[in-house]
Amino acid sequence: MKETLFKGNFWSTDLTSTVGYDSIIQHLNDGRKNCKEFEDFLKERATIEEKYGKELINLTKKKPCGQTELNTLKRALEVFKQQVDGVGQSHIQLAQTLREEARKMEDFREKQKLHQKKIELVMEAIHKNRNLQYKKTVEAKRLYEQRCRDKDEAEQAVHRNANLVTQRQQEKLFVKLAQSKSVLEDSDRLYQLNVGSLERIREEWQNEHTKACEFFETQESERINYFRNALWLHLNQLSQECVQSDERYEETRRSLEMCSIEKDIEFFVNFRKTGNVPPAPVVYENYYSTQRNATSARNQAPAPGIGRRGPLPIPASGPGDPDYATIDGYSLIHH
Repeated sequence: MKETLFKGNFWSTDLTSTVGYDSIIQHLNDGRKNCKEFEDFLKERATIEEKYGKELINLTKKKPCGQTELNTLKRALEVFKQQVDGVGQSHIQLAQTLREEARKMEDFREKQKLHQKKIELVMEAIHKNRNLQYKKTVEAKRLYEQRCRDKDEAEQAVHRNANLVTQRQQEKLFVKLAQSKSVLEDSDRLYQLNVGSLERIREEWQNEHTKACEFFETQESERINYFRNALWLHLNQLSQECVQSDERYEETRRSLEMCSIEKDIEFFVNFRKTGNVPPAPVVYENYYSTQRNATSARNQAPAPGIGRRGPLPIPASGPGDPDYATIDGYSLIHH
């Protein structure tokens, strides 16, 4: 099985290289950036939910919806508007919940950033000390190798000129050889000291690098777990909002089930009825027939005044009777 732990996969053969460490740090920084993006997403979603909720509430308050309906359908519409208002309120509540989750994500992200910064400061100091000691060791090695070459050249000069120079010149060659050996010994001791110091620093850096890798891996595991759970919780909250909205809509559906077409029509008839007798049929009237009827009626009409006075009284006596000409005691015949 291939090893996947940080401490086993982020090394470099170059002692002064930080490529593995830098790769881990970059990944952790990217992880926090991803958390920040999700945090901003939650805040933006909260703004959208709040705006939507307020608009729903304003819609139910300002926009008429079947305001002239009667009886059972009217009650169903009232329930509908009440439930839409409730949906708006729940969206506003969801917005507050999302902002709280965003704040928790921010706290988690900042806490991880603080802990990571502490490790980074320790590692930066170790890297600086390691690189400085490495440079000193490389320089000590260069001087040591140069002193070795100087000593070798001095020895070769003594052997090469052993029978060719004077006693005094030969003594100078031996003095130079002795000096080169002394300088070489000093350079050798300094070089070994630097190598020893570098090895101790290397071991210290290696141990700290291992511990840092373990810490960073634990931190990354926590971040992934927290991010995953936060996203899961967010989806649960959205699902819960859908369930609550559906429950409110179901309440409206139950109210609609109580509607009665017959009762609403009967209610309207009883509430707004205007009468149960229709107008008489309209008949055809011939113009000329109308004129003839009007003329006949005028001819049969009584003379003016008579109609107003009423009919004459019928005489009680005959024409030959003296009382025949008497009306109301007054006689036209003089005796």
